[in-house]
Amino acid sequence: MAHSHSPRVLTNDRYSAVVTVLYRVLFLNLAVAIAKISLGYMTGTVSILTDGLHSLTDSASNVVGLVGVSVARRPPDANHPYGHRKYETMASIAIVVFLIVVLVQVLSSAVERLLHGGTPRVFPEGIAVMVVTLATNIFVVIYEMREGYRLNSEILRADARHTRSDVLTSIAVLGALIGVWYGYPLLDPLAAILVAGFIGHACWTIAKDASRILADEIVIAEEAVRLVVTSVPEVLGCEKIRTRGSADFAFMDLHVWLDRQTPLHDAHATSHVVKDLLIARFPQLEDVIIHIEPPPPGH
Repeated sequence: MAHSHSPRVLTNDRYSAVVTVLYRVLFLNLAVAIAKISLGYMTGTVSILTDGLHSLTDSASNVVGLVGVSVARRPPDANHPYGHRKYETMASIAIVVFLIVVLVQVLSSAVERLLHGGTPRVFPEGIAVMVVTLATNIFVVIYEMREGYRLNSEILRADARHTRSDVLTSIAVLGALIGVWYGYPLLDPLAAILVAGFIGHACWTIAKDASRILADEIVIAEEAVRLVVTSVPEVLGCEKIRTRGSADFAFMDLHVWLDRQTPLHDAHATSHVVKDLLIARFPQLEDVIIHIEPPPPGH
């Protein structure tokens, strides 16, 4: 029962748009990471260096996203009748892995500086570089999150949250640099530890969102579905409503009750009406499977 009634962006257009966003963001993230890492080595500032490594994983996650999207855009085949969209979700999990690697590096560097001491060299030009990279990160977050919601892309939203943690860490590092400038070198490793906290929060958020999809958590509330189904006069009720998938690519199956005297042809026609209404109300639905049956005894 194939129908053309979804106002969503066409699949190929959507994936092409997601890839374009990822390439643009990749270029900006690489520029930010190179600037921070270079500045960190020049000044011996552990907080800048770890922040640069954090930014470098933004670029790595962009590459992972490009790979994930290239696989996810493939149409359904004999071995993947539901399509390949979960590969995009799996790419989000890969971002978490990169973040965990950076988290370990940040904590080890911060602890080493706390134990052995050391005062980084801070100069006005370095602070100016951090301000420029902070402004770039803010632009990337706004742009990528906006496009992520417009295109309903998990990978773009996950990557934007990743970069958002960069904004918070850059603010913390910038504050630490100013503190070091005024004679408080301890703020440098403390800022690095704060960076670790932001990274850990990003890990949790991305992993939680991805796990909902991989675990087939409900996508659409049952009561909202029931209101649409029972609006059809011939329908006496419905049950066993199940939905799964992502926010923009979901599947549904349910049992619909019709009068037991309804001819097969009429029952089939009613199922088409129900399906059309459901997809019109919930355009994220890729397919709806309806099982027609009489109401249970005593209904």
